[in-house]
Amino acid sequence: MSEQSSSAAASSARVVVFVDGIRTPFGKAGPKGMYADTRADDLVVKSIRELLRRNPELPPERVDEVGIAATTQTGDQGLTIGRTSALLAGLPQSVPGFAVDRMCAGAMTAVTTTASGIGFGQYDVVIAGGVEHMGRHPMGEGVDPNPRFLADRLVDPSALVMGNTAENLHDRYPSITKDRTDAYAVASQEKYDAAKRAGLIGETLVPVATKSAAGWGLATEDEPPRPGTTLENLAALKTPFRPAGRVTAGNAAGLNDGATAAILAGEDTAAELGLKVGMRMVGFAFAGVDPAVMGVGPVPATEKLLARTGLSIGDIGLFEINEAFAVQVLAFTEHFGIADDDARVNQWGGAIACGHPLASSGVRLMTQLSRQFATRPDVRYGLTTMCIGLGMGGSVIWENPNFDGSK
Repeated sequence: MSEQSSSAAASSARVVVFVDGIRTPFGKAGPKGMYADTRADDLVVKSIRELLRRNPELPPERVDEVGIAATTQTGDQGLTIGRTSALLAGLPQSVPGFAVDRMCAGAMTAVTTTASGIGFGQYDVVIAGGVEHMGRHPMGEGVDPNPRFLADRLVDPSALVMGNTAENLHDRYPSITKDRTDAYAVASQEKYDAAKRAGLIGETLVPVATKSAAGWGLATEDEPPRPGTTLENLAALKTPFRPAGRVTAGNAAGLNDGATAAILAGEDTAAELGLKVGMRMVGFAFAGVDPAVMGVGPVPATEKLLARTGLSIGDIGLFEINEAFAVQVLAFTEHFGIADDDARVNQWGGAIACGHPLASSGVRLMTQLSRQFATRPDVRYGLTTMCIGLGMGGSVIWENPNFDGSK
């Protein structure tokens, strides 16, 4: 290889920054949900347009890629939704796009994949996010699992039903009782409600016009939250996945519709364009686990990430953990010696309250962490982490650009 070609092949790593994130209000899936007659791709388009409106310093033609995730890639969530959403949002035809699927961690993977391109110097600015319209496209719609999964006993039959995997996780962590998960769920509702009343949730939302048989409406807030939830309410709920089980509709996220989107950039490009820096990416990791206990996935993913970055769990000042099931969050916190009510964990509540439209949720976690960083100069590092269907976990560590060691 000549000296010239060797030089051309070299690339220096760049610092990747999270500029801004946005999401639609999350709706309840089903014919009575607020997005029942709203297209999934239109939810993404609204999110992208709002991002560009809130960040006028970014010329649309400077966007190098649009990566949008969806777990069920069919219908209005198909047709390479990253590209179609970019065109529908009014980005120049020169801006490419792609679709990605890693089930619940779709948006997280869209972020880490495009961020890797930034870090390698091949992108300057990207838009990454996700969408799930579980009312139109229930999880598993149209899939045809290979019969070998069960015939060859590659996975336990319970691995294909997420609620069953949560019950299995209770079995693995017998100290995590239903009383504990119900108490955690009540706290999630309370923290979310407090954050909403303080105006913190509303700042992360873009209003969405909705259509129904009754006419047009405007979605301005999340539909799933149940303020005023009590332990007595939750104790009375059925356990649909196992007789006398521990997982209920009250201590798990529901079936939801919604979309998210975020702008990421090289820190040098952000400075060039005058874009704000919400947080810096430190590193990320994904890990596989037994699909029958997929909820434990954040544990090995975070352990791998801490080892890579040289940080410890004690260095993390804020945690945004996706609440697919309360038991999954408590399995993580118990493993790392974190109290159930630790103030660092999900300060604004979580998916048990606001909902979990599968592939979109990773960017919700990031958007909230970024905004929390802005008011917490005493915190240097934060973690976004989530369990992933079919037995995986994903974790991303971020650094607070507002960190002041004297605080």
